[in-house]
Formats: sequence, C-alpha cells, structure tokens
Amino acid sequence: MKKSLLTLSVLTSFGMFSGSAVAADQGLENCIQAVKKEKSGEFVKLEKLNLAGKGFYELELRDSNRQEWEFMCDADSGKLTEKESEVADANSPAFKKNAKVTEADAAAIALKAYPGKIQEVEYEVEENGGSSYEFDIENDKGLETKIEVDAASGKIIETATEEWEIGEEADEKR
Repeated sequence: MKKSLLTLSVLTSFGMFSGSAVAADQGLENCIQAVKKEKSGEFVKLEKLNLAGKGFYELELRDSNRQEWEFMCDADSGKLTEKESEVADANSPAFKKNAKVTEADAAAIALKAYPGKIQEVEYEVEENGGSSYEFDIENDKGLETKIEVDAASGKIIETATEEWEIGEEADEKR
C-alpha cells in the first residue's frame, strides 16, 4: 500500500517509522485530517481497535494546555465517531460531577466480564458530559481489551480488542 507523507509524519512523530511500520491507508489519513479539524495539538498515541468485528482507529492528542483528547474513527472511512477528553483522575470536577460508581467497583465489573490484569485506567469525560472509566485489561494469553464502564450506572458501554498500538504507552510497556 502506498504510504503518504502525512501518515509517515504521524508515524515518525510517534517514533515508530521503520521497516515494520504499519502500512498507511486512506481511512487513517482521513481520520488524522478529521482530528486536526477538531483540535490542534501533538499526537501521542494511535491504536487500531476491533469493536464488534469492525475496525476503528483511536488517536490520542495532547493540546497546548496539556489536556489529552481521544478521538475514535471508523478505520475504513476515517469518519470521526467519538470525541472524549481525559482527566488526570476520578477526583477531577468534570469527572466527579456525574460519577456514582467508584473506580474499585467499576474495575470489579470490568474484570468480571473480562478476567485478566488491569494495565491502565483512564478517566474520560464524554462529549455529553458523562463520565466513564476505561480499563485496558490483558488476559492470560496477552490479548488486551479496552472496557469502558459508565461511571454513573456501572454498565459496560463499550468493549474493543486492541490490534496494535504505537505512541507513548506502547513505548512505556516495552
């Protein structure tokens, strides 16, 4: 597949351009352009996810105020499907105002549905103001699943399997 300069620059900014770099595609390029229209900043992570059998890209961006944002795009079209901001912890006012479920309870819900070891937790504020915990859980076979638990109801609202990841977290896992 032909690699564009834009995609190569993104891969380079992630420090991941090499002979084994992920092949660029039009869906990824469209996703990058859609994210750039929404928010300016530094790309810090890119993941390819499988959500109910459909491919998605999740791009994480850090703006000039050091605020992190997550954008989800359809992998085929590159169409933006979701935008969330991240906060440092569950005590952040934006997160806390809608949270009724503790992190420990949300973790128990996620681990009951997807047994394994929690590798990471993120505290997300949805576009509608709702709060959710996102757990990255690795099972005993090394498969990582992202489980998003609504912080108000405790219901699992999204589950995706990670196909690959490049960026800050990927570098930290090595």
